[in-house]
Amino acid sequence: MDLPSKLLEKTVEYFESLPGVGRRTALRYALQLLKMPKDEANAFGEAISRLSKELKFCKVCHNISDHEICQICIHPKRNQNLICVVEDLRDLLAIEGTGQFFGVYHVLGGVISPMDGVGPSELTIDSLVTRIESGSVLEVLFALPATTEGDTTCFYIFKKLKNVEVIITSLARGVAVGNELQYTDEVTLGRSILGRLPFENSLRSH
Repeated sequence: MDLPSKLLEKTVEYFESLPGVGRRTALRYALQLLKMPKDEANAFGEAISRLSKELKFCKVCHNISDHEICQICIHPKRNQNLICVVEDLRDLLAIEGTGQFFGVYHVLGGVISPMDGVGPSELTIDSLVTRIESGSVLEVLFALPATTEGDTTCFYIFKKLKNVEVIITSLARGVAVGNELQYTDEVTLGRSILGRLPFENSLRSH
């Protein structure tokens, strides 16, 4: 379907490029923008522009932040000795939603997936190892997807830490194998955090 405006067509294409957004939904979004008062539409555009220009990644954990160090890393009541390793922001938010975790995080930015061209160097694994080797970390909790790629990433990091004195745990398998954390209900995820197990136990089950 050809649209009567190239500007509208371009806007629809941008919306359509978002995950899970088809052409009809993209067109609906674009038309909704046209219905907005100009000041609201301008504010919407400015928010997107500022998002790409001003948003930062925490220098410590790589979480998204408005500042050099995120609010979780500088929170005085957070247990700095416990690091939860997650794939991305969505998983961090899912764990925060349980209200059962009081440590800090490390966001990898993905998982190792050779099929997708993602290797260890594309992730923030080196900075994680550096954090742990500092000596202040007592426990590392793997909270990566229960998938082949997630397990591969956990094992890779586990091997990197073999000479470091730190407890390495993983979520209890209340999280179904093959599931992504962001789609796991908060009760199940919360119980998996509280019932976390030594990571070596999961190696024996493979």
